[in-house]
Amino acid sequence: MSMIAASPLPSEVQRYLEHVRVEKRLASRTHTLYTLDLEKLAQFASGVNVPLLQLQPAHIRRFVAQMHGAGRSSRGIALILSGWRGFFTWAARQGLVSSNPVQGVRGPKAPKPLPKALGVDDAVRLADFHAAGADPWLEARDAAMVELLYGCGLRVGELVGLDRTPGSDAAREGRGWIDLEAGEAHVLGKGGKRRSLPLGAAARQALDAWLPLRGSAGGPALFVGQRGTRLSAQSVWKRLRQRSGQAGLTTPVHPHMLRHSFASHLLQSSGDLRAVQELLGHANITTTQVYTRLDFQHLAKVYDAAHPRARKKPAG
Repeated sequence: MSMIAASPLPSEVQRYLEHVRVEKRLASRTHTLYTLDLEKLAQFASGVNVPLLQLQPAHIRRFVAQMHGAGRSSRGIALILSGWRGFFTWAARQGLVSSNPVQGVRGPKAPKPLPKALGVDDAVRLADFHAAGADPWLEARDAAMVELLYGCGLRVGELVGLDRTPGSDAAREGRGWIDLEAGEAHVLGKGGKRRSLPLGAAARQALDAWLPLRGSAGGPALFVGQRGTRLSAQSVWKRLRQRSGQAGLTTPVHPHMLRHSFASHLLQSSGDLRAVQELLGHANITTTQVYTRLDFQHLAKVYDAAHPRARKKPAG
């Protein structure tokens, strides 16, 4: 069975490919990719019965939609468009076209990556971890930080901005405070928006253990370093990364991962998106809705692992 030879590329495309090979000294692999992308463009043009040099932006957008519908990634489409744009830029300099039909055409946006959240078992393992033989002062402080990050969904800036007690506005240095008597944490979030969060039993217990060791020296900050100054966000990142390794977690944990875990696990248990939005301090619920994708992933894994119909092979 003989193979059908591919149609030769238009002469202007061959000239362009020779130009970039010689003038730009493209690597062989890059030159091959340019060739394949322009072959694809020529095929598209042939499919709509339009000469290559008479393509319009509407044609290019149509081609992009076809590639996207066929499963081509956003990044792959962006690279193809870049190659096409380069060809038409050269063609314009040669006087072959009056305008670049690819200019201003953008590929589909890449989906935002899902926030990284720990599994429930790993999150609880980290929260329950106690380092044997560690400095009791450091151990109590770090345990309390983990409980507030995971138990309240705080941002790291909100955590380090907490003061030990309500105090007066004049006396407070931070952007929030702990009210143990009321069982609440008051924080100043993004956009200067204040919110109050309930302290769970584990967080209250951790704070009850930390505050006597923290003492009254060093100002009103809830979390301080060993020199008595308010703890920085960078220090929290470092301590949390170290603690997660000591707890045996394979993934290094950062503060925002615990916030994501708080939201994801709360949504899995309650299904109450509005409540999670309020607790996180999101101004727009669409920001919170990303956690429904995490929740769906969790449910899909449970289904695939447990449901008989998920394991049933289709009849052949």
